Amino acid sequence: MDSYERNLRAEEDLCVNVPFNKGQALAVRNCWHFSTDGTGVDAMFYDEQDFREGMNRIDLLYRQYDITILAFSLMDTHVHFILYGAFDQCNRFMHEYVRKTSWHISRRHLERHKFKDVPIHHQTIDTDTYLKTAICYVIKNAPVGGLPYNAYDYPWSSAALYFRKAGHWTSPIWNGKSDKIVFPGEYVNYLLVEKIFRTHKSFHYFMCITKEKDVDERGGAISRLSLPLQELRQHKTEACKELFGVKSIQTLNTTQRLHLAKVLKSRYNSSSKQLARICGLRYEEVKDRI
Repeated sequence: MDSYERNLRAEEDLCVNVPFNKGQALAVRNCWHFSTDGTGVDAMFYDEQDFREGMNRIDLLYRQYDITILAFSLMDTHVHFILYGAFDQCNRFMHEYVRKTSWHISRRHLERHKFKDVPIHHQTIDTDTYLKTAICYVIKNAPVGGLPYNAYDYPWSSAALYFRKAGHWTSPIWNGKSDKIVFPGEYVNYLLVEKIFRTHKSFHYFMCITKEKDVDERGGAISRLSLPLQELRQHKTEACKELFGVKSIQTLNTTQRLHLAKVLKSRYNSSSKQLARICGLRYEEVKDRI
């Protein structure tokens, strides 16, 4: 299917041309929210180079699958994508993205098979209202996660694409002058997203009203963090040296990781979900023990 046919099918499945009636939710088809579980790893991206290559990896894989990317966000420990297309194609894209990211971490940071057991989740997006909510949920990840950004300024997501005048982007790495990163507008169909919201007023309305629980209740995950992950990761390294004489959690057993999490909690009042993530523990297994 060429891009023109795909856009026509997407507009039909996502009800962008159906007359809007206030209070009426429209059924959408072939739309998915994919994410990885960030509680099982301490990092997917360690530095700016990892993020840049992670962005370009989206473009590389987008060209291999018959999908439409509506929104995405790359976070330190997990990723989110809102995808349109046949489930098989979207699922293969997501799994291949995680596989190639794992290969990159292995090659650059010498951590082999790091994401071998990382769960990949998906939600079916079945109404236009929930589609708008899910898009806003994804692009609000950074500020809700405690990072020092407005949603539109976070450089590793699609947030800065929507309802912008041509040539005006919040992030300087997207200004068309960098040869190190592909402009996300090449692989994110932001014009289709604008049709989904219909007006900038509607877009800002959903950005304001979307809350963590709106998606968490359907299986999503945005952590309430008390410290940005970059800061807590540094504190974790210092605590590892102090408590166990090592720089990394890789050699620590579960008991030691739990002790580390408790120490960090007492010092920095971080959330249990954040501590499980940063210490390489599964939140559901340890949430009552931290």
